[in-house]
Amino acid sequence: MNLTTDMTFPAPRCLPPEPWAASGKVLLTGAAGNVGRLLRAELPRHGIALRSASGHQPLVPNAPDEDVQQGDLRDTAVIDRLLAGVHTVVHMAGTSIERPLQEIIDNNLIALHALYEGARRHGVRRIVFASSNHAFGMHSVNSRLDLDAPYRPDTLYGLSKAWGELMARMYWDKHGIEGIALRIGSCEKEPANPRHLSTWLSHEDTVQLVLCCIRAPAVGFMPVWGVSDNARSYWTPKAADAIGYQPQSRSEDHAERVLAGPNPLDGVARQFQGGSFVTQDYTPPGQRPHD
Repeated sequence: MNLTTDMTFPAPRCLPPEPWAASGKVLLTGAAGNVGRLLRAELPRHGIALRSASGHQPLVPNAPDEDVQQGDLRDTAVIDRLLAGVHTVVHMAGTSIERPLQEIIDNNLIALHALYEGARRHGVRRIVFASSNHAFGMHSVNSRLDLDAPYRPDTLYGLSKAWGELMARMYWDKHGIEGIALRIGSCEKEPANPRHLSTWLSHEDTVQLVLCCIRAPAVGFMPVWGVSDNARSYWTPKAADAIGYQPQSRSEDHAERVLAGPNPLDGVARQFQGGSFVTQDYTPPGQRPHD
């Protein structure tokens, strides 16, 4: 995903911000990642007082007054420094592809737990958690999923995102920390392949969606499909209206170009919503114990 710092999008169609969101900062973790760079550039343009944090890559301030931080989220001292004066966390940090189990555990489980425990200590009101469509990737492409669809992860990465959603649910139920689980599809400038016609989340809609998550009134725990207005979507985004999210981009506008090009997915990957993630470490029928 190629990003530039001079992009500007129209004013988002979100609900008016709650009074508590008028003071304090929003912490953006993973600010050096693909989605993080986009949000870091755009959120301040919509009045968000942002603290941008990266785990390993030092950040250079975009402006003299930008609050940039660096540190390992598994470190309690780092967490306490990052969360001081913060009312909302937009958590984009973590491993975002399939990797060895220990890396997934360190970055997507242990670090997330440390963040939530820090949120308890500092009275953070809300965490917007970057979940993923890959927590549901083993569903058939012929299925259209509601928000209460059962988890069917396609990878250890997808499994970690299901675990993260359940953690968000538990911390709301037990500790009153609001949680929005963003089940992000394919965040790209434009759809690049046929699968994206179902999963695409445009850059403009990404910014609007996150702004709506920050500004929304009380939500408790809420999962939200992170997807644009795609006629071929795998998902029914019922919760979108509750936070004021009204996607403006449509993958169908790009369908003629996309369908005229190659499809990089093999026959197995085309059957499942997770696409190429499904075929990583996949045991085909005929080689399974019951066959």
